[in-house]
Amino acid sequence: MERDELVELLISWITLSIAFAWNVNPLIFFYALPFYLVAVGTAFILHEMAHRYMANRFGHPARYVMWREGLIFALLLAILTNGRFVFAAPGAVYVFGHPREEENGMISLAGPLANLVVAYLFFFLALTFPPSSDLFAFLLSVAKVNAFIGFFNMMPVFPLDGSKVLPWNPAAYFVVLALLSPLVFM
Repeated sequence: MERDELVELLISWITLSIAFAWNVNPLIFFYALPFYLVAVGTAFILHEMAHRYMANRFGHPARYVMWREGLIFALLLAILTNGRFVFAAPGAVYVFGHPREEENGMISLAGPLANLVVAYLFFFLALTFPPSSDLFAFLLSVAKVNAFIGFFNMMPVFPLDGSKVLPWNPAAYFVVLALLSPLVFM
């Protein structure tokens, strides 16, 4: 990974973390920020790196490209809605070359699948702690942020992942969506 790509990934991660932390409650922002740095880090970074890994696996160069307007919009929306809504479109992994439809579908599915795995891993870890504990709340936050980012990206609207997964493999699309839904809407 080149330095400029890493910088863009880090800026996106920190900005999204701030937006999600603001979403909790502006009064406890500084308390929530470390939790969301971890939660968004697992969700966002693993999601994007899963796309990158799959593209490279198919022999297609890929890199993360930050979308400045999307990051600004995420922050403004979190602030203006008093933390009720976070728009999570900080950028994307661009795949160079011409992947076949099946490759493109698998590359697109890799991000939400990474979120699905992490969401359920942290959800089941959370269940091993008392619901009143800070560790339970932290682990559940990581699960929910991963589920949200995976679910959001499965919307069948271009350029989101779902717009490429659904035409390629409707069964995979609906299974992943169905598995993410319970954690998003709990």
